[in-house]
Amino acid sequence: MKGETKLENKKLEEFENFIIGKKVAIIGMGVSNIPLLDYFHERNIDVTVFDQRELQQINEEALQKINSYNYKIITGPDSLNSLNGFDIIFRSPSCRPDTEQIVAEVERGAVLTSEIELVLKLCPGKIIGITGTEGKTTTTSLIYEIIKTSGKKCFLGGNIGKPIFTQIKDMSPEDIIILELSSFQLMNVDISPSISVVTNIYPDHLNVHKSYEEYRETKKNIFKYQDAKGITVLNYDNEFTREFAREANGEVIFFSSKEKLKNGFIYDSSDEIIKYCKDDVRRHILKKEDIKLRGIHNYENICAALAATSPLVDTDTQIKAIKNFNGVEHRLEFVKEINGAKWYNDSIGTSPASTIAGLKAFDENIILLAGGSDKGLDYTEIGTVIAEKVGTLILTGPTSEKIETATRKALNNKSIEIFHCKDLAEAVNLANDKSKIGDVILLSPASASFDAFKNFEERGNKFKELVNSIK
Repeated sequence: MKGETKLENKKLEEFENFIIGKKVAIIGMGVSNIPLLDYFHERNIDVTVFDQRELQQINEEALQKINSYNYKIITGPDSLNSLNGFDIIFRSPSCRPDTEQIVAEVERGAVLTSEIELVLKLCPGKIIGITGTEGKTTTTSLIYEIIKTSGKKCFLGGNIGKPIFTQIKDMSPEDIIILELSSFQLMNVDISPSISVVTNIYPDHLNVHKSYEEYRETKKNIFKYQDAKGITVLNYDNEFTREFAREANGEVIFFSSKEKLKNGFIYDSSDEIIKYCKDDVRRHILKKEDIKLRGIHNYENICAALAATSPLVDTDTQIKAIKNFNGVEHRLEFVKEINGAKWYNDSIGTSPASTIAGLKAFDENIILLAGGSDKGLDYTEIGTVIAEKVGTLILTGPTSEKIETATRKALNNKSIEIFHCKDLAEAVNLANDKSKIGDVILLSPASASFDAFKNFEERGNKFKELVNSIK
């Protein structure tokens, strides 16, 4: 556009010179890779798209772009057998970097990267990265709201929001980039954000990761490549994240809801106040009554967000942003009150640890809607919490038997109602029939959504649609 000033970014210029004349493979047509189609088309780059799904399962927007740009697309379970002779490979987060065909192509000289790795390497501004098993979406959203409230220009990306690779050209060194990073996105990266947050570590995604140890090691990449100026924010209460401090290269800031730390950010349950601790002196920051979010896990998320933004934003601005924060969609999201019972959407609860946190946020009698596709996780602990907190358990999907078995083992002499339903619609109707005044009806599946939905967002939206249709 006329009059538009192009921001100088030498790293981006070097990358754009590097890709000229290269043959590019894009593996997996997920959301993060769709903007790459436009980007390479504008630069007249030869692109081939690979996807192990069948053609009819691929995003319609992506297919339209692929066809209009005359890109070649190879689909199906054996599609990667045609991965040969490429200069650059972009993998989607769901594609393991050690896939046999990718390894062979890299050994032949191909460069393996991803949309998120390029963001980490090419963004000129300060990057705040957030990972963890639970709480990362809320913590990321809180950090974004705090930075935005301060008036600084900021960008939100990674596992939340829109892919931001194509926005790098609009970024300056003064801007702040906030990235939610999954274990899949962190696999194989060799660069870390300057400020990194690890909310906690529990078993998850063991259907994709080879072991719990590999999952933990992958998470370390978020701080592993920092220099001495880096800042790493860690959960003191989690045994794995507490130990991560030994491997951090820069400053470590702890947060806790269980310990009165000498230094760091804490939620003090004795007086229900979030505090900043410095050399054993505690400064009060926020009272529980001033926070719209529910549950100790959310007070931990607030502590993590305060720690990550404290080098960049003053305390008054932090407090203002947190007081105004209503939470994220699909995470303990209040939907509606029907006949005196309150309905909550916690579809983002895709693991036992996440659902346990959701259950502990309520003191009311809970009707729990749970179950979904199996990620190979252990349901023993959640069985104990369900036995303690839930009056009626309504199950759907492949993990139903695991959840029921764990719950019955934990019941002892207590009795709760347990039902199995064919789908979410039947589960919602049953929950409505069983509900009484004062109950909480909570969708928190403790399972992935892929048995019936594309993702947890689609599942949560369907739940809200069903609840809002109740007469």
